[in-house]
Amino acid sequence: MNYQKLDAALATALSDVQNSEESSLGVFIHTEPILNSAAIAVLESLGVSGVTSGKDIFTATLSLNAISQLSEQPWVKYLKRSQQLGLLNQRKSLGSFSV
Repeated sequence: MNYQKLDAALATALSDVQNSEESSLGVFIHTEPILNSAAIAVLESLGVSGVTSGKDIFTATLSLNAISQLSEQPWVKYLKRSQQLGLLNQRKSLGSFSV
């Protein structure tokens, strides 16, 4: 695992993983902008969808093992944890204003 390519939130989350094979962590994968066919094949084999050359940020839910494998790839710049967003109420009141 190349920890230099992981943001702090992702590195911390890895220590809480119970099953290294279970895809449980949402991540942003930042890559070189031009990917060769081998790099595209690696991403697709890990379940990353919408992989095309010319695109350099991908999202995926990955296992600890997949994150470790990606962190070692020279064409991966860094991996960042994706935070799960919660739903907000339809309307929030801020004093006399409604948003």
